[in-house]
Amino acid sequence: MRVPMRWSDMDAYQHINNVAFLGYFEMARVSLFFEHPTHDEKTGMRRGLVVHSHEITYRLPVEYDAEPLEIQIWVSGVRAASFLCHYEAFDHGRLAATGQTMLVPFDFALNRPRRLTPEEKAFLARFTDEAAA
Repeated sequence: MRVPMRWSDMDAYQHINNVAFLGYFEMARVSLFFEHPTHDEKTGMRRGLVVHSHEITYRLPVEYDAEPLEIQIWVSGVRAASFLCHYEAFDHGRLAATGQTMLVPFDFALNRPRRLTPEEKAFLARFTDEAAA
């Protein structure tokens, strides 16, 4: 997935600010889970997810460029009520940052976590690192 940088994402050192990477990873995640062309009302992750935690490792400074970053995204560790979403951000073909987000399905009507449905697990299985092997 290609994610554009914004001029305002730069920090005082003329690099893309570390916090901006959370936004880039979120754009990739939203596109995969909510806007993916294979979605319909019964598949995908439309019932609700919340972020449990993030982890990011910065490998190279990134300078603003009109050329978008390339974000590779995949899923692992699918459990009954959580899973991990992994990211690799490439700047002109160079690995600039890696990250992961633990996501939890959530029932907003009951205001509490819920279990993944069989349909959601099947959807996620298409994007797992195990599926690529």
